[in-house]
Amino acid sequence: MAVVQNVIDDNVDDEIYACLNQDSPKSFFLFAGAGSGKTRSLVNVLQRFKTEYGKQFRLHRKKIAIITYTNAASDEIIRRLEFDSIFSVSTIHSFAWECIKHYTSDIREWLRKNLSEEITGLAADQSKSRDLGNKTSMERAAKIKSKTKRLDSLDTILKFTYNPNGDNITRDSLTHTEVISIAAYFITNLPLMQDIVISRFPVILIDESQDTKKELIDAFFRLQQQKNEMFSLGLFGDTMQRIYVDGKENLGRNLPKEWVTPAKKMNHRSGKRIIRLINDIRKGIDGQEQQPRTDKEDGFVRLFIVQRNVDKQNEEEKVCERMKDIAKDYLWYGNENKDVKILILEHHMAARRMGFFDFFAPLYEQDKLRTGLLDGTLPALRLFLKIILPLTEAHIRGDQFEITRIVKANAEILRKEQLMQSQEQLENVKKAKEMLDNFLHLWESGHDPLLKDILLNVYSSKLFAIPESLLPVIAGAASNNSDDTETLEQNSDEITAAWRQALEVPFSQLKKYSEYLSEKSKFGTHQGVKGLEYERVMVIIDDEEAKGFLFSYDKLFGTKGLTDGDRKNINEGRETGIDRTRRLFYVACSRAKNSLAIVAYTDNPTALKQNAINNGWFEKEEIETV
Repeated sequence: MAVVQNVIDDNVDDEIYACLNQDSPKSFFLFAGAGSGKTRSLVNVLQRFKTEYGKQFRLHRKKIAIITYTNAASDEIIRRLEFDSIFSVSTIHSFAWECIKHYTSDIREWLRKNLSEEITGLAADQSKSRDLGNKTSMERAAKIKSKTKRLDSLDTILKFTYNPNGDNITRDSLTHTEVISIAAYFITNLPLMQDIVISRFPVILIDESQDTKKELIDAFFRLQQQKNEMFSLGLFGDTMQRIYVDGKENLGRNLPKEWVTPAKKMNHRSGKRIIRLINDIRKGIDGQEQQPRTDKEDGFVRLFIVQRNVDKQNEEEKVCERMKDIAKDYLWYGNENKDVKILILEHHMAARRMGFFDFFAPLYEQDKLRTGLLDGTLPALRLFLKIILPLTEAHIRGDQFEITRIVKANAEILRKEQLMQSQEQLENVKKAKEMLDNFLHLWESGHDPLLKDILLNVYSSKLFAIPESLLPVIAGAASNNSDDTETLEQNSDEITAAWRQALEVPFSQLKKYSEYLSEKSKFGTHQGVKGLEYERVMVIIDDEEAKGFLFSYDKLFGTKGLTDGDRKNINEGRETGIDRTRRLFYVACSRAKNSLAIVAYTDNPTALKQNAINNGWFEKEEIETV
């Protein structure tokens, strides 16, 4: 009987596969809660599809599009599908760009209309301003000037560019937001685009669909309505795990009656006590409830309530030590707690705890840099992360072979063109060795040089190429390239100032940032770990340190009263910060496989404890006041 209960979701794969029948395609929304084996089902279904339809799809150059939320998820699915060419796996931004990138004239006209409307709106607001010298008016004027300049230059652009994994600030590039909006508009309004999309992709499957941009989800719904006899749209998701405000609310409700709505009921990841907690957190939201595997242990859940005015790192160490005793698990404490995943609300909370806040904060404040900073794709970071950091680590290890490889691959003086033009190639090699010795001298005797000094050393010796975005920081001037000069003119004040501040920190901060980036650290954000799982999880709740406005654990746990805006939203049935926080709390708690510690910092421990009990989420003996 137990074995039967553990496979209660096996029929779901058959339901999904039936929807992909090319003679009578159907669309579906699969509810797949935390730990339900969603990716396994996706891969199983597609492997079956490849066996039956692979030859046909290759012959007609058709593909199944699988849209994922992150590059990491995309890479994992590609690997599990054995790199087969009938599957096009990408993030939503990459997919959108692939759809529109060849339609230069249509993109130009969309931008012309959109920029004109934005300029008109800004000008109307500016005309109402009583003080054109205040900060808001000056920023608005700068936006009008920048957008007008871009509008006037549209006809000179021969082809638009876009990098889904970086920051797009050149004159001919599109922003992340624009690519999504343009793709949504084209799919919704251009019949030719609709025909092209479904002829290339008769099946489109969207993972984490609840967090996919609302306007693009709506465009796919429109496409499905108009082409339902030859097109299958499959949405995988869980509305309780929607944590971004631009996702579609209540996705999965009020679907067309012909849609199929399978559901995976089992949580294969977590212990029984953890599943009871997350079921209680979502109780009353959508009626979904998960079942544990019969062969899972109960697991451990504890809520630790801590006054805010304490040494937080010390208190969190105490919690780890206490969890070691509670769970009889010695990996909770020791080895710098690297066997515990600590989930915090914001990236800057991790930056402060790990010691790279001074490097991170000024760059994170810039909208144009934030995306590339969080995934490490900022072009200006390549010099530090891909060349200097590996070089210094190889130097510490005494790995001369690796040092030689890095220098040979990246040193300007050893580039093939330079060597071919040189009469004394051995002299070039000798100079490179002198440059390298001078460079590595910065770390002599355990010194921790400033990033600024490292950059100046490289610039003066010309050992490695300097990213153009850092040239204004060094030389006080923009690039000589006229096209880039226009771009830098729009962004140099804020962006250059941010880089200048970020580079005034020791190199060790960059190393810690790199550890966080590569997920080698014990810290992660509530949002960033969605889809991942860990044996031991500590969730940090601290609104004061997070300093956000979209989430409020104080309100969720009842230690802070509702605002008039909250009450108005509740009365009107609109989403509130409490709704968003509850979903985020669900995501964080559901990452734990065996043991979960929640550390709640508060100014009112008594009220928090009583409300936690009243909510029915924790038993009295599961709550400790530290």
